[in-house]
Amino acid sequence: MQVDGHRRRLQETALEDLLTLQCQLQKEGIEVALEKSNRGGHLWIFFESPVLAREARIYIYHVARKLDIQVKCAGLSEGIEIFPKQDELRADEFGNAIRAPLGVHRGAKESRGWRYWFYGADYKLDEQLAYLTKLGKVNEAHLQRMIAGKTIPQELAQRARPTENPKYLESKAGQFNILDYVEVRRQIGRNWVTRCPSCASHGHDKSGDNLAISVQEPRKYCCWAGCTKEMIRAAVGRPIIEPRLG
Repeated sequence: MQVDGHRRRLQETALEDLLTLQCQLQKEGIEVALEKSNRGGHLWIFFESPVLAREARIYIYHVARKLDIQVKCAGLSEGIEIFPKQDELRADEFGNAIRAPLGVHRGAKESRGWRYWFYGADYKLDEQLAYLTKLGKVNEAHLQRMIAGKTIPQELAQRARPTENPKYLESKAGQFNILDYVEVRRQIGRNWVTRCPSCASHGHDKSGDNLAISVQEPRKYCCWAGCTKEMIRAAVGRPIIEPRLG
């Protein structure tokens, strides 16, 4: 489980929240590992065996609430983020992507290729791995004791997922709808994911996951490989035509 000091917050504030959480968790007998990040940090909790995401999230929500630490949720653009973000997934769904501990960053250009270290050991891969191996893992019985009688606070409860099939969403006459030109096979968090038409035209994106399309607003879509909307529109035969002046 990961708790993220959200990147939109000031780095000092995000780290302060995570350090406060770390201190409280240690008081409750839970060892955690604080990882650096480009902005803020990540606080990791490791379990002896798989536990229900909902139960792990219930625990962190209540600890944060007790410490008056803001949690990002519906209506709030700032605060710590709790991963996984979902309580449960249907059989055809995927959860949000998370960079694993000591994994190489493959996202934003400014930090692509970087490896982020944990504060508890020297910044060498073997020593970092040894540190994580020795870290105490939480067992399910301990978690159950900590959440006994608790539920997710109503203001932080997970919103119901949209259930419509993307292929049945209607678009206005003459309006471009990217969903008319791609085959969406799965949903990850708030986005549908599919193959980028522009990447495909160059023989790329063989894994079929470069294009992300907002579930709530399908007009919003982007290619993680860097293809522009102009390139994507051209690839599906609907180029963007700039209006003539004069």
